[in-house]
Amino acid sequence: MSHTTAELETLLMQRSLTDTQLLAAAETAEDFRILPDATVIKIGGQSVIDRGRAAVYPLVEEIVAARKAHKLLIGTGAGTRARHLYSIAAELNLPAGVLSQLGASVANQNAEMLGQLLAKYGISKVDGAGLSAVPLYLAEVQAVIFAGMPPYSLWTRPAAEGVIPPYRTDAGCFLLAEQFGCKQMIFVKDENGLYTGNPKTDKTATFIPRTSVDEMKARGLADSILEFPMLDLLQKARHVREVQVVNGLVPGNLTRALAGEHVGTIITAS
Repeated sequence: MSHTTAELETLLMQRSLTDTQLLAAAETAEDFRILPDATVIKIGGQSVIDRGRAAVYPLVEEIVAARKAHKLLIGTGAGTRARHLYSIAAELNLPAGVLSQLGASVANQNAEMLGQLLAKYGISKVDGAGLSAVPLYLAEVQAVIFAGMPPYSLWTRPAAEGVIPPYRTDAGCFLLAEQFGCKQMIFVKDENGLYTGNPKTDKTATFIPRTSVDEMKARGLADSILEFPMLDLLQKARHVREVQVVNGLVPGNLTRALAGEHVGTIITAS
C-alpha cells in the first residue's frame, strides 16, 4: 500500500508518532542512499591498532593503495585503553553514559593517530560522523577517517545488565554504513573471522565462513566477534544486509574483501 505525501502529512498532524498506521505509512517511503558507492571499514582497536607498528603500518599501505579503486570511510575501534577506563569508571559507580564518553575519547585517539599516519596522502580525520564533509573528502582523496564510537555520550541507552555501553565502535561504524546507504561494511579484526569458540583460548574452535544472525544466536555465538546489539541493527537494516569480518593481520585480505571476495566470515541479516 502506498501513501501520497498529502496522506502522510495528514497522519503526521493527527496521530501520535508511535501510531501503527502512521509508522506503516512512513515505512512506504524509500530511503535515499547518500553514498551508495562507498565502503565502511572498521579497524579494530584492541585487535589491530593496539598491536602498534607491526600491525598498523602494512594496513596503512593497503588502505593507500586500495583507495585508488574504492571510496573508503575508515572507522576506528577503542580497544585496550577503553577497557582500562571502563574498569575504573565502573568501580567508581559511574553510569553507562559516562563510560560511553570515555570509550569515545579512546576511539578518537586512535582515529587521530591513524589520521596522522595517512596525512601525507591527504586522508584526514573528521570529528564525529563528519556528515557534512565526508562527500567532499571522498570526491577529493577517496578516503576519510572517523572515530567509530557513536556519539550517544550521556544519552546512551543503558544495557540490560551492567554499565558497559552496549553500542560501541562496531555498532557506530555499522550505523554509519547503514545511514549513508553504503555498499558494504568490513570489520578488520585479528582473527580470520567467526569461530565456534574463542580461537585464542579454545584450540578446538572451528572456523565458520558464513552464517546468519539467527544462526549465531541459536548457537550462542552472539557476542563472540561483534558487539551483541550490532547483530540486531543488522537484522533491522534496509541497505547493509550483510557484513564481512576479515583478518587484517594477513596482507591483502582487506584488498580482496574490498573487491568483493569472501575472505573471512560473512554474517547475513537473514
